[in-house]
Amino acid sequence: MRISTGFRGAAALAIAALVVTACGGGGDEGGGGNGDQQSGGAAKGNGVLELGYVLPETGELAFLGPPQIQATNYAIKTINDAGGVLDKQIPKVVGRDEAAQEAVASQSADQVLGAGVDAIIGAAASGMSLAIIDKVTGAQVVQCSGSNTAPTFTDYDDGGYYFRTAPSDVLQGPVLANTIIGDGHSNVALVARADDYGQGLMESAKKELQNSGANVVLSETYDPKSTNFQPVVQQIKGSNPDAAVVIGFEEGTQILQGMIEQNLGPRQIGVYGTDGLHNSELASLVSKGNPGALAGMKGTAPASAGNQQFVKELQKFAPDLQELQFAPQVYDCVISIALAAQKAKSDAPSKFAKEIVGITKNGEKCESFEDCSTKLSNGADIDYDGVSGPLDFVDAGEPQEASIEIYTFDRQGKLQTADTQQSKLNE
Repeated sequence: MRISTGFRGAAALAIAALVVTACGGGGDEGGGGNGDQQSGGAAKGNGVLELGYVLPETGELAFLGPPQIQATNYAIKTINDAGGVLDKQIPKVVGRDEAAQEAVASQSADQVLGAGVDAIIGAAASGMSLAIIDKVTGAQVVQCSGSNTAPTFTDYDDGGYYFRTAPSDVLQGPVLANTIIGDGHSNVALVARADDYGQGLMESAKKELQNSGANVVLSETYDPKSTNFQPVVQQIKGSNPDAAVVIGFEEGTQILQGMIEQNLGPRQIGVYGTDGLHNSELASLVSKGNPGALAGMKGTAPASAGNQQFVKELQKFAPDLQELQFAPQVYDCVISIALAAQKAKSDAPSKFAKEIVGITKNGEKCESFEDCSTKLSNGADIDYDGVSGPLDFVDAGEPQEASIEIYTFDRQGKLQTADTQQSKLNE
């Protein structure tokens, strides 16, 4: 994401309720905002793997916080229940808010780094990660995001310390394009927020649409901080499309509202979104009195609910958790870091960072921390297949392939999974 998403204004109460309830799950294993509960200044490589996060607890991306925070906590519990890393328990995670603001995310990264952590989970949004990546990797601390999808990170000079379990939008774009074409559309309007996430995913989808013979009648970015999105809606209308794609976050609700008012809703044309609009509350936020107005809208997102066993276990750990977006990917971030430390026999980031790519491929298959850790103890090379998918990291530290969900909204405005497709980078 990546991405990420959230919804402001009319969505504030809904999101606030979601954050409060979701952060309450998981018992004593931790929740959001516990950065003050762990002493700072621990030296990296002290024998204890220490983790932090910079994730959205407030702001436009707040609904992405609970699933990612609880997935982090659940992964730590899973690891500790299996004996910990290097025979020591992982302490409670040091958490700070990214808040959808670069200045806040940067300050939060400073605070988490000041606690002496070995790795940071997050940020959720690609833009927020770009605001902190130089600071984190420059300190030779590992950073792993479960939701950054902007193609920018593939070639980013991170010194070998940045990883992501979320797939690049280079993998999502083709599935989005094929879905649109498969629905019989050929004149497609694309609008996207003007940031690395929006521009990257728009270009990926545009390329695939054109390669498949579709006519891209509009390809424009917009300022996500604008207070008036009617010009965006008018651009879509003026292009006379038979399908329109909105690549946005919380501001996407206003664009969708404007489209419906201009008879450009799912009843008239194909309407599509991406992971930034993958929200169970979207239909009611777009049309509070008539959530069915969004019926038929489709979109794509890295799959988050495909592993039913993981979903069941996570929801048992955090019973009030309602959203699952990117929870499996974040869980895999934590497990991959822990297994790399086991492989390196060290919690020093300079050592275990070099093992993260290798533990995801070309070894004995294993699907849990306990099983993988046992194999490592027996001297085996491992291939960790995560709860989000096979991983199989390329040298850039990101998945070679991914499961992409195709979602839709039914007549009651309920978010549903229509299909899941595999997408793979060319070798």
